Amino acid sequence: MKYLSTRGDPARRGFSDILLEGLAPDGGLYLPGRYPRIGADTLARWRDLPYADLAFEILSLFIDDIPADDLRAIVRRTYTREVFGSEAITPLKPLGPGLALQALSNGPTLAFKDMAMQLLGQLFEYELARRGETLNILGATSGDTGSAAEYAMRGKKGVRVFMLSPHGRMSPFQQAQMFSLPDANIHNLAIDGVFDDCQDIVKAVSNDLEFKRRHRIGTVNSINWARLLAQVVYYFAGYFQATTTDDERVSFAVPSGNFGNVCAGHVARMMGLPIDRLVVATNENDVLDEFFRTGRYRVRGAADTHETSSPSMDISKASNFERFVFDLLGHDEGAAARTGQLFGVDVARGGFELTAEEFGRVRGFGFVSGRSTHADRIATIRDTQQRFGVTIDPHTADGLKVAHEHRRPGTTMLVLETALPIKFAATIREALGREPERPASLAGIEDLPRRCKLLAADTAAVKSYIANHCGP
Repeated sequence: MKYLSTRGDPARRGFSDILLEGLAPDGGLYLPGRYPRIGADTLARWRDLPYADLAFEILSLFIDDIPADDLRAIVRRTYTREVFGSEAITPLKPLGPGLALQALSNGPTLAFKDMAMQLLGQLFEYELARRGETLNILGATSGDTGSAAEYAMRGKKGVRVFMLSPHGRMSPFQQAQMFSLPDANIHNLAIDGVFDDCQDIVKAVSNDLEFKRRHRIGTVNSINWARLLAQVVYYFAGYFQATTTDDERVSFAVPSGNFGNVCAGHVARMMGLPIDRLVVATNENDVLDEFFRTGRYRVRGAADTHETSSPSMDISKASNFERFVFDLLGHDEGAAARTGQLFGVDVARGGFELTAEEFGRVRGFGFVSGRSTHADRIATIRDTQQRFGVTIDPHTADGLKVAHEHRRPGTTMLVLETALPIKFAATIREALGREPERPASLAGIEDLPRRCKLLAADTAAVKSYIANHCGP
């Protein structure tokens, strides 16, 4: 299996190379040259596999440069009851006939990002040891990616983490999870701006090839294909739990900011998983909802990026969206040229609009969308608690609210849970008038000493910090 850039770079690379590289040299994102297709026999064979073995089967279709025994050992070390709290790893929580949450937030940082990041930490350590190299990971977070990456990488040999976050824009719990880590290989950089400023800096550093190579820069954001690939697994796991035969179809509602989570569902659908609809749920920062309604992708500046009660989705430039558009346009050389123009040039000018013919293809990929407001999220949290006795966080509430709008008779709707409620206690207090439950291991985390450096939203300042702290 070789990987190509969405913008047409002629080189074809193996999985282990793109694992450490992140962005392609031309600024594009990596995708497999083709999507493996699975048939009915394979689905039937996979249906009753434990989660780790299912992960091995799916990952091995995309990874042929890690020995099978090593890859199997890696995934079995990653997906355990001890780390994720149950044998199912991502169990379903029924909310009535044909509707359920898929629990993705039982990992160490209480967010769905752990599902991929725990695997990424194992893969990085394995590959760096195999090569005798080190890696400086540069990432951006709007809330959950940062803590998931840091908890996955803390103590890993040969790895340092430099994590950018928007200053003051995360919940107090999210900040405490990241900034309280004492590990010397973890560096938290609070950027005076919004998440998109952080993401732009990560891309700018990654596009400086000389700096990137000299300082051995890699990434854990979902622009890293390995992370997105790990997320494909739980779509299959959810489907198998929600169905009894492989003739049934399931829809997934996905709270969406950077498009990585739902893009994994797109990959699963391209592989042949019987997905009916992929429901893209946004908050007031509705650039993705606007696209799926109109074909216009209109990015917003910092001043027009709303600070909301679902802060991990306060994003107006969805990095992974480029992968879907490349597939929409044909996944070939012509698509690469068009994608390079749209995302390499037009986005910097404010966005783009697809032609009528291009936009007409969207329906065939199963996407629909919707948005929520703060009032919608509060109402959904209350309703879910009152009717089902289940407390959900505001991002999951966004997904559930939009899921209700797109349910179809005879098709099960799974809503991807994105975080546990304790991460957003202020919103839960507003909705339910009480504190959300807190795991005993995280009691008093907000009171721990913090390690964080405040920097301007300036690529040069971030480069200087990395150069001074990345070691020999």
